[in-house]
Amino acid sequence: MQSIKTKLKVNNYQKTILAKHAGVARHAYNWGLATCICEYESNKKRLSAITLHKRLVREVKSENLWYYDVSKCAPQQALRDLERAFKNFLTIPKRGFPRFKKKGRKDSFYLEGNIKILKGNYIKLPRIGMVKTYEILPSCRVKNVRISKRAGEWYISFKYEEQPGQTTKERDIIGVDVGINALATCSDGTKFANVKAYKQAKKRLTRYQRRVNEKEPGSKNRAKAIKKLARLHKRVADIRADALHKVTTWLAKNHSTIVIENLNVSGMLKNHKLASAIADCGFYEFKRQLIYKCEWYGSELTIADRFYPSSQICSHCGHQQKMPLNVRTYECANCGFQADRDFNAAVNLANYVNK
Repeated sequence: MQSIKTKLKVNNYQKTILAKHAGVARHAYNWGLATCICEYESNKKRLSAITLHKRLVREVKSENLWYYDVSKCAPQQALRDLERAFKNFLTIPKRGFPRFKKKGRKDSFYLEGNIKILKGNYIKLPRIGMVKTYEILPSCRVKNVRISKRAGEWYISFKYEEQPGQTTKERDIIGVDVGINALATCSDGTKFANVKAYKQAKKRLTRYQRRVNEKEPGSKNRAKAIKKLARLHKRVADIRADALHKVTTWLAKNHSTIVIENLNVSGMLKNHKLASAIADCGFYEFKRQLIYKCEWYGSELTIADRFYPSSQICSHCGHQQKMPLNVRTYECANCGFQADRDFNAAVNLANYVNK
């Protein structure tokens, strides 16, 4: 299964319909959460999504006729999401208690039924009609979709079946060292620059945040300032994601075996002097993308042991020595070999599979 998420090109009428669906889904979720809390306090029982939906139809929909203006899938899935949130809270460590949803924050809803892709970039949705996208959609059967709002724009996402094909490989083994100065340094000498999207936009983000704080809470000017700030945050995230996708796709398509380090990202973020720069790189997302893209393109991903000293070993003679972070050139005390610190680590990672 592959997934796609693309922006919708909607008019004012369609924006209103989408906002109604998101509002009904949010109302059903908040009603279900309040009902579950009251039921547990009185009877020590947790209601299922099916029980909640029966009560919703009997008690809520009859009093709020605007529920009938949208698809029944939106409130149904909202209650299923609530049930999953409770299960995650009870089974997964460090998962918090479900919280009430707020209007304008992560608005989304779910649709299923008669969904068809037509004319390349048109998709027909139940109760909404024909909607145009900015990208050409794959010719496939779609069972359900998730529509969400982000920074004032609407997006649609869905899964579809596609058989991944293996690609012709240009190189057998490649070691990849990820870092802050260069996003990825490869053992063949290729370097991918770190776009540093957050660092480039940090001053503007600070200025936009200050403007939000200066506006009167609840005013239209504050809403406009929040929307402008959200758009800039979205642009930063999109630039970072684009750079990561380009690097990981190139690696998975053109190399049979890829070797990377198993970095302790959560531990690295505790260094408050480098936390901002490390978070701006997206190390966890880099690894996550490589895992599934290697499966797509028939490559093998090898993750070196977390304590493998790739930066301390000389790739020429195998001598090991200490390498402080401020030293950017590896100079071997045994054989005199000199190389860029990240390139030396990448070569050692490429040799890791032969050990």
